[in-house]
Amino acid sequence: MLRLPDPRGEISSALLDALVRDPHAMAAPDAPMPADPLSDEDLQLSLYLCYELHYRGLPGVSDEWEWEPSLLAVRRQLEARFEAGLLDVLGAPEGDVPAEEMDVALRAVEAGDQAPSLSRHLERDGTHDEMLEFIVHRSAYQLKEADPHSWALPRLTGKPKAAMVEIQADEYGGGDPERMHAALFAKSMEGLGLDARYGAYLDRIPGVTLATVNLMSLLGLHRRWRGALVGHLALFEMSSSVPNRRYGNGLRRLGCDATTTDFFDEHVTADAVHEAIAAVDLAGGLVRQDPRLAADVIWGARALVELEGRFARRLLDAWGQGRSSLLERLVNA
Repeated sequence: MLRLPDPRGEISSALLDALVRDPHAMAAPDAPMPADPLSDEDLQLSLYLCYELHYRGLPGVSDEWEWEPSLLAVRRQLEARFEAGLLDVLGAPEGDVPAEEMDVALRAVEAGDQAPSLSRHLERDGTHDEMLEFIVHRSAYQLKEADPHSWALPRLTGKPKAAMVEIQADEYGGGDPERMHAALFAKSMEGLGLDARYGAYLDRIPGVTLATVNLMSLLGLHRRWRGALVGHLALFEMSSSVPNRRYGNGLRRLGCDATTTDFFDEHVTADAVHEAIAAVDLAGGLVRQDPRLAADVIWGARALVELEGRFARRLLDAWGQGRSSLLERLVNA
């Protein structure tokens, strides 16, 4: 990350003020529960920064902050607010799905998605400026693609672990660093004239987008949510191929070359292969090992649909009103 972002409220201001100093006992910010925890700018930025300490760290911030007990206590308070928002919308995990029916149950979650199609808009009608904004939004995750889900690997065994390794190996380029999906996305950004450096656009990316990434980090960093993380990844892979084909088509319509579309074209093929592995071997395999996790698997898939739907509506509503969907319009857009 190039630099620390600007704060967006009381919590992120206190957090950033603490992190630039040597690790010390940090007091928990006394801020009220936000009206909408799933899109609150202050909450989601603060969580994103806390989680980033477990990925690539933050510029000018001591690595010792990662496990500072007082900061973990603050992060836990933020996570409790985020979880409360998710549970308020989705309810608690419940229900019993047999392992052999997991594929059908996940498909039912996908079929119940009522959000407008962002990929269809960008394929058919999206402008160059809208495509740039979409890519900037996605950079919050895609430049570290697969990393949040990889937290599940040491928490799985047997067939579901082998299935996740197979999926993740493709995400990391099958041993070729040039074919890592994060590297391909960076090339797409460069092909569009965007800054592909990690975290370059964090100040512009709104809370509703950061929430989609924070969800993966929340589920990945807590063993108790391993079933939900598997459900999130399974539906992510099952529902990815068609949208990525549309994004690639939209880029070609706008005159982009094969280097720029490579990331999306790669996902059309890779995710089609991953689909059955994710649904049957990963999600179904986990529930076969531990039927108690079935409800969590479905809940994780529903959480993905909910937050991605909010993300799509944010972008399409802003564009429909002639506004930027980012917190600050791109200079070259």
